[in-house]
Amino acid sequence: MSIEQFSVRGRLADTGEGITGDELQLAARNHGMPLEGLRYDVTPPGLHYVLVHYDIPATNAAGWELEVDGCVEQPLSLGLTELRAMARRTVRVTLECAGNGRAALQPRPISQPWLNEAVGTAEWTGVLLADVLRLAGIREDAVDVVFTGADHGIERGVEQDYQRGLSVTEAIDSGALIAWEMNGAPLPPQHGYPLRLVVPGWYGMASVKWLRSIELIDREFTGYQNAVAYRIRQDADDPGEAVTRIQPRALLIPPGFPDFMSRRRFVAAGTVTLHGRAWSGWAPIERVELSVDAGVTWHPAKLDAAGNDELAWRGFTYDWDATAGEHVLTVRAYDASGREQPVEAPWNRGGFANNTAQRITVLVT
Repeated sequence: MSIEQFSVRGRLADTGEGITGDELQLAARNHGMPLEGLRYDVTPPGLHYVLVHYDIPATNAAGWELEVDGCVEQPLSLGLTELRAMARRTVRVTLECAGNGRAALQPRPISQPWLNEAVGTAEWTGVLLADVLRLAGIREDAVDVVFTGADHGIERGVEQDYQRGLSVTEAIDSGALIAWEMNGAPLPPQHGYPLRLVVPGWYGMASVKWLRSIELIDREFTGYQNAVAYRIRQDADDPGEAVTRIQPRALLIPPGFPDFMSRRRFVAAGTVTLHGRAWSGWAPIERVELSVDAGVTWHPAKLDAAGNDELAWRGFTYDWDATAGEHVLTVRAYDASGREQPVEAPWNRGGFANNTAQRITVLVT
């Protein structure tokens, strides 16, 4: 049997088909942030969402070398000692998986079955990617920058190291960080120890973990994760558009207490202060609206003071006069670029960039 025959192909779930064994296996390996974790300005590492494409590699910081080569004036081989000697930055960044929300789509793409929890905000410490590239010297013929991680596997029949590419302009202007710390401590294994890329504002697939090489090339990068996997397409033959920056989204901390299985919420009648977070990879959040009647009417939420890191999430509150009965809470965000979160986002085959508004069913007693 060939690799292509042994590797699972992409497909859509049949009508009425439940979560498959393969999806359950992925969900057991990868986890979202419990939505009550939104109460933390900075997500503890154990609550931050995790997606690992292949295996978590066995790595050791002591002998780790980051190779920088290709269309550069001076190839580099940098250990963590050399990187730490450079000017360091600590940046608060909200990361979200590009497939967040896909499990609710109809038809459902068969993949990691995220609901709304594939998000987290951390403080990453490292050196600016732009500083490393300038140290190597960017040649005039450089077009794209390719980042290679130490994780290796097969996807849709293609054997590969996990790789992503950015244009030279994106690599320099994005504020991307080569990070070795998360929330003031060494990166946990599942978050890229000992070294990873963090690209503020972009969906998480761009932030390559276990980073071992950076190559500048004189053409557009056409590797699998850029040209095939992370594309917004309507059918299998559609070349699609690249998944890039995070679309605006708001999430509420579920109020009250939950039913174990359904996660429906129970609160007492009276004034209930609802809390949540909103973010966008395109521009700072400038408005959040909330509905307590399944989107029939909308009310402005109160935004917390803006922080210094414009692409990290921003808190908001709303005082709800909760009356007895069943209510459906929903929330939507607007950013300063004019982008707004839809109540129902358009469907696409991969379930990417799906920022359909959250809904929470609440029984007020």
